[in-house]
Amino acid sequence: MADAQPSWNPLRLLQTLAYFQVVPFVGSLDWLFPPPPLLAPALAATPMPGAINAPMLIFDFSQANAQVQQIWGTVDDVVMGGVSESRIQWLQGRALFAGVVSTANSGGFASVRTRNLAPPLDLSAYQGLELQVRGDGQRYKFLLRSSSGWDSLAYAYGFDTIASDPMVSEGETWQTLRIPFQDLRPVFRAKTVADAPAFAADRVSSLQLMLSKFEYDGDLNPHFQPGPFRLEVRSIGVYGAPSL
Repeated sequence: MADAQPSWNPLRLLQTLAYFQVVPFVGSLDWLFPPPPLLAPALAATPMPGAINAPMLIFDFSQANAQVQQIWGTVDDVVMGGVSESRIQWLQGRALFAGVVSTANSGGFASVRTRNLAPPLDLSAYQGLELQVRGDGQRYKFLLRSSSGWDSLAYAYGFDTIASDPMVSEGETWQTLRIPFQDLRPVFRAKTVADAPAFAADRVSSLQLMLSKFEYDGDLNPHFQPGPFRLEVRSIGVYGAPSL
C-alpha cells in the first residue's frame, strides 16, 4: 500500500494568521501568541566586535536573550494549501531555521518572517545587509518589506549555502553573506514586479528567510531539494555606513 500523502492542516494556517495578526477576527486570538515588546528605533545600533568597519547588528543571535520566537514566526506553504512545516528557535548562540519542505498539494516553500517592526528600521545610511549563516547546500532567499501589509510587495535576494555537518558546532562552513540593497529584486509571490518603486531602506517593516522550489517568474531553484532542511543564522546586520 502506498504511503498516505500528508494533508493540509487548517489549524496551522490559523496559528500563522493569529501570530501575525493578519485579519481582525483571527488577530483577536493574539492571547495565543503575545505580541513582542516594541523594538527600539535604533535596533541596528549595536556594533559587531572586531574591526573598526565591522557591520552594525540588527539581530545578534549569539545572545541568549535574542527573543527569537517572540519576533520571528513561520510562514509556510500552508497559507496556500501546502504541507511544508518549519520552525525557528534559538539554539546555542544561533537561530535555527529548520523543518521539512514538501511539494505535495502544489506547495514547495517554507519561511520565517519577523512581525512588523515597530517603528520600522531606517537603514538608509547603509549599503546593505550582512548575514552570518551556516546551511545545507541549498539556495535560500532573503526578503525585506517596506510596507506593513501582510501580502505585499517584497524585495528579494537569493543566496547559496555550503553543505555543513550539523554535528560540528564550528568550522569553515560558516559564511558571511552581503546583500546590497541595490541588488534586491522587487517581487510579489515570486513574480518580478517590473514597475515597482525602488526599495525604501528608510522604512524596513519586516525581514524574511525562505526556502522555495521556485526562483522567480516560474523558474525552478536549481539547488532545491524537498525534505529536511536546516539553516543556522548567527547574526543579521548592516554594512557600508558612511565615514564620519
